[in-house]
Amino acid sequence: MSEEGQVRRSISIRLIRHAESCNNQVYRDARRLYHGGTPDFDLQGWLKYVDDRRSADPGISDIGTIQAKKLSEYLKTHLLNQASRPVRFVVSPMRRTIETILPTLVALNQHNNSDGDGGAGGSTTNESILAACNVMINGFYFESEGCHVRERVETGMNANEINASLLHPAGVMNASFVGFQSGEENGWYAHGKGEETRPESEERAAKFYVWMTEYLDQQLREVEQEDVADIFDAGVTLPGEENEKDHDRLGPRTRRRRTAIFVGHGDFMSLVLKRIVAGFGHAVEKDKVPHRSAFVHFNTGITELEYFGNGRFLVMSHNTLPHLSDPEGSCFITGGSLKDGWSYLMPSDGLLDSEVSIAFFDEVQPNVHEQTEALRSLYLTKKESTASNDDTDDDAGTELTIVVKRGLQVVGCAQLNDKTGRLSDVVVRPSARRSQVGRSLIDAVKNHAKKSNIEKIVAQPDTLDSKVFFEKVGFSAVDEGDKRGEYSSTIVRMECKL
Repeated sequence: MSEEGQVRRSISIRLIRHAESCNNQVYRDARRLYHGGTPDFDLQGWLKYVDDRRSADPGISDIGTIQAKKLSEYLKTHLLNQASRPVRFVVSPMRRTIETILPTLVALNQHNNSDGDGGAGGSTTNESILAACNVMINGFYFESEGCHVRERVETGMNANEINASLLHPAGVMNASFVGFQSGEENGWYAHGKGEETRPESEERAAKFYVWMTEYLDQQLREVEQEDVADIFDAGVTLPGEENEKDHDRLGPRTRRRRTAIFVGHGDFMSLVLKRIVAGFGHAVEKDKVPHRSAFVHFNTGITELEYFGNGRFLVMSHNTLPHLSDPEGSCFITGGSLKDGWSYLMPSDGLLDSEVSIAFFDEVQPNVHEQTEALRSLYLTKKESTASNDDTDDDAGTELTIVVKRGLQVVGCAQLNDKTGRLSDVVVRPSARRSQVGRSLIDAVKNHAKKSNIEKIVAQPDTLDSKVFFEKVGFSAVDEGDKRGEYSSTIVRMECKL
């Protein structure tokens, strides 16, 4: 329960991947026919099969139709019992996403008309439909790589075509459109000059993330301007709600929540989720290099979030399939295994070159500082990490942090006093100690010391292994200390003259 006086209003969010598309089925069949992932894999046969059958903007497959129906049955019960009206839907402009959510939209509208909430005698009117659903087609929300086939770009459907071929025949009226070029003749990919590159997908994910948070922030601000009953502190239990089960997504609720459903695509949703979870500072690695981590979704997989405003998200669950959890439904789970191509989002080790950076101690990025502190805590003895404090040199000078990274992972770090040349807290991950990371770290220290007119670098290794390492990178022992007993009984001073 919220602390007294602290109200945390939020909006309930669902991110849903589309049902299996005809392209997904093509890839699945090709993997089976041409022995994908086995020593007998026929690459040329696989490529020709896919090239002959792939569509730039496919609809959903036969299995996808079943998934969409089962998703509709689940969402209809969930939304009618627990969501306020209108339920807000933000949908990719691609055919497979719209076809995925159409059964849900139709079911909600039919129920809305039949129960007398928005139209007499079950007639379909704009007013009744708006009372059930608010549908927005967002032109920024398409899948990574865009709309193309056989290296030929297609513009995608325009707003009129989406309305005429998909929404209006299903009885869904008055959808709004965002992110489309002006002019009725322009499809959602009219701006495309070719297959969208990875950096372009990253840039669009940042744009959609900003748009998404602004869209949700505007809804939260409504509570400040008027009496909005469906935005409230969900962490507070009011009289009459004591017996409601928080984890029951189907049972009726006394208070219905404002809810937004985002229907999109596996890879692009992963790019957006990384920004939701980690923000801009951690989202992108390097130009043209895929992320080190990704979020996987099955077809019609659901990720549940709470949004509290100003970019604050709470991840409640990820990639769940409650509508396919029964024995019959489990037969229709597709699109979320390693064999479905997700592993190819991971860069190979050859692409993750070491990157060395030097910064003042108090200017190190928070995510880098967190990792360097963890490395020191894990792999340095107490004497090693505090040796610099026992040095008789004057403490004047600025502490610099030297870091070696691979992707977003810190693999080595050290501290250097830019006046005394004192080097401390040198640590390299055990898994990286045979890959020149330590040498790269010391080379960066030497180069910086030369530029700063430091005549010598001083180190104080506390183990025999550390002493051997420093000898390999050009340090010499100045004071061997007391060699009786364990090596760690005496701190040994080593120098490297520049």
